[in-house]
Parts: sequence; C-alpha cells; structure tokens
Amino acid sequence: MVQVKESLSKQYNQLFEIVPPAAIRAVDIKLSAVPDIIKLTLGEPDFAVPDVVKEAVKKAVDDNDSHYAPSQGTLALRQAISDYVHERLSGPVYDSESEISVTIGVSEAIYDSLSALFNRGETILVPTPTFCFYQAEALRLGLKVVEINTAPSYLFTAEMFEKAIQEHPEARGLVLNFPGNPTGVTYDEQELKDLAVAIKKTDILVLSDEIYAELTYGQTHKSITNYIPEQTILISGLSKSHAMTGYRVGFIAGPKALMKMVGLAHSGVVTTAPGPMMAGALAALTEAREAPKAMRDIYQKRRDIVLAGLKEAGFTAPTPKGAFYIFAKIPDFLPQDDEAFVYELGEKAKVGTIPGSVFGAGGEGHVRISYATSTEKLEEAMKRVIAYAEAAKEATELSTAE
Repeated sequence: MVQVKESLSKQYNQLFEIVPPAAIRAVDIKLSAVPDIIKLTLGEPDFAVPDVVKEAVKKAVDDNDSHYAPSQGTLALRQAISDYVHERLSGPVYDSESEISVTIGVSEAIYDSLSALFNRGETILVPTPTFCFYQAEALRLGLKVVEINTAPSYLFTAEMFEKAIQEHPEARGLVLNFPGNPTGVTYDEQELKDLAVAIKKTDILVLSDEIYAELTYGQTHKSITNYIPEQTILISGLSKSHAMTGYRVGFIAGPKALMKMVGLAHSGVVTTAPGPMMAGALAALTEAREAPKAMRDIYQKRRDIVLAGLKEAGFTAPTPKGAFYIFAKIPDFLPQDDEAFVYELGEKAKVGTIPGSVFGAGGEGHVRISYATSTEKLEEAMKRVIAYAEAAKEATELSTAE
C-alpha cells in the first residue's frame, strides 16, 4: 500500500467530506457477503438486451467505429431521441442539432445539468424520498439542497411546491423523478398539469429525470416537458427501458440556450459517448422501440407477487404505478431502525433490501425492494420474508404474554 505524503493528506475537495458515500452500493456490497442471499437491492434488470441492439453494436465494431464521434452524439441518434420524446412522451419536438446531448448514462446527465446550469451556493429543491445521487452531486458542486418530504403520498404536489417557494424564495432549481425511485409513484395527467401550472408562475428551472417512463402500469407516461418545455431540462436514457445498464447511454434535452451550456459541460467531462454504444442505442429507439412492453408486462406480474408477499408479512406499501421498486413500511413488530432491519433481514432471512433512510426525508422506517429480478427468486424471497416476519411476531407476542 502506498502512503501519501503527510503534507498532501488533505489535498482534496473539502466538499467531498460532507457528501455521504454511495449508500445503495455500500449496502449491496455488504449484503453480498451473506451466503445464499437473494438480493433485491439494485435497479438492475435481469432481462437480456434485445438482439437487434447487440447486433448493431457488433456491426459498429466490425465496421471499425473506433474513432471520435460528434461531441453531442451522432446526429441519427439525436434525431431518434427527438422523435422518441415527442411521440412516446408527448414532449416537444427538440432540435436534434442544438437541443440534445447524448451522455454516458443518466448519472453523467445529472452531473452535466447541475454543473452547467447552477452556480455554487445556489439552492435546489429535491422532493424526497428519491434517488440519493441528486443530493450527492449537488453537494459536491457546492449547491444547497432543500429536501421536501412528500410522505405519505410520495407525490410532489402544486401545493407543496408553492409552500416550498414561499419558504425558500432563493431557490433556483427543482429536481423531479417520475416514475419515482424508490417509491414507484408517478403522476396522473391532471396532477402533473397542476404542478406545471404552479412552476410556470416562477423562474424555477426543472431537472426532470424520467428514465422509467417506459415502465408504467395502467397509464401512459407523459413528460412535464409537454407543459413547461421552456423551463425544463429532460433527463433520460436506455438503461431501464431496454435493460442496457452496462451500455451507459443517456441523454439530455432542453431549450437551445441552456443546452449550449450543458453541452460544454458534457464535452469537457467525456468528450463524446462511444460510437458502438450509440449505434446500439439507435437500434433500441428505432428497431427495438416496442421491446419495453414485454418487460413491463412481466414487471407488473412480479410487482403483484411482491406486494402480496409483503402484505402477508405485515408490511404496507403504495402500489407502484411505474418503475420496478416497492417502498414498504416496516411493521411495528420488527426493528424500526431501517438500516439495522435491512442487515437483520439479510442475515436471518437471506433477503437483501435497501434501507429507506438513504433516500432522504420521509424514507425512515421503510425499505426499498427491487423486483427487477427473476420471478422465481422473488417468490422464494417472499417466502423467506413471510417466515421471518411470522417468527418475529410470535417471539414478540410470547415476550408480551410473559
């Protein structure tokens, strides 16, 4: 092991000291050490990438696509993204040359948007519980984060927004994620329209992460860009819809003036996305555009299996209308410290979940369960959770009787 020179031991960005580590990954790694555990921890689809996507990547490699691509992405892919947003998300027609950037996944898209569009010290509003990456990146960039607890509905309403603006008139931005991670909650058309009307009265810039748009149950996703495109940056990608997490293809779309700055951030960080991966993404958005439907139908069946099992075990949870997560309240007869509970469940029941508190205010006392794994594993996991809960309840009752 190499020891750093003592005088250089504090040679790093001091903001990183206030940023918590990647909690989801940390929990997953720790639980992975438990023998025979069934991990319902990560948002990692168990489906294979559509064959047409794989073939497109192979062809690009065989055709020696090994050189720099245009910084903002190939024009054909940007045009396909524009068509996709307009046709599938009811969004505006974005100009493929000036209003879209292809990124290395949504993680980079979030960083690019926050770093390019907000100044150090400015305030952004983040409704929680939500994917903890938003807060972490904002803090690393020196932004101030105001978490807004949306429990128990987990919807950020127009009334909540108006109250937040009254309390934080200095706020410059708002991060939305719907369908939501970790809750699976999403908006119906009227709820989204009401929120957009409230936002439109302000100069708040919205970063809307809609990566789970293709995975909705019983309703069609509509983007908030349908209502307020002039003050929205849309973030999405293909990781969840086409099971392409390892391909790392995301995108950002927004008004030209804002995207000029976002594009500078993107090109300064990664120069360009890899050509073969963009070829695969193009195939996904054209030839494999219907692929998410088959996955969505299976996810819905898996969702119902997990909901039924959790109910039998004594958990309560809203029925997800999108994504592939369930955010469940821990029953009173089980440990209420969600982090302690997660590790106990992992050790005793051999089922891995994520503590709700890592997702911000409103997540305490809950667990996130990903049903993006096989039906067989989910069925076995629910049997284990039920058995664990029944044993714990019996022990509690015996202790009370004594």
